[in-house]
Amino acid sequence: MNFRKDFQDRQAGFQLAPMIDIVFLLLMFFMTSLIFAQWERKLGIEVPTAESGTQSRRTPGEIIINLDEDGNIFVNTVEMTPTRLEGILKEVAAIFKGHPVIIRADRRTDHQYVMRVLDICCRVDIWHVSFATIADEKQGP
Repeated sequence: MNFRKDFQDRQAGFQLAPMIDIVFLLLMFFMTSLIFAQWERKLGIEVPTAESGTQSRRTPGEIIINLDEDGNIFVNTVEMTPTRLEGILKEVAAIFKGHPVIIRADRRTDHQYVMRVLDICCRVDIWHVSFATIADEKQGP
């Protein structure tokens, strides 16, 4: 007895609609990450050079604190006072233990301003702090 009279054996073909969805999602991801990277560069901060500086891998949710040469503090292009920065970092440290912080200080920034930000990180119990540098272009490979 043949129960499969109207059944047609079709081959599974290439589905175009899910591929278009994936391409659009990747496009949106790269566009937003490019915008965030440009925000960090628009401040005009020239980070110092270092011979031993290596390119670190970016971790999700890391906080980048920018210091210009006058000691002004910026997070995501928003200027902050030291007390406001301390409040934000305290909230982050309470929720996420060991959250990374990167300090991008201008090469002409006084040392006292960098120490002020380090003191804030210490007070709110953030110990995973890095400093942004670029490789010295004069050094050969």
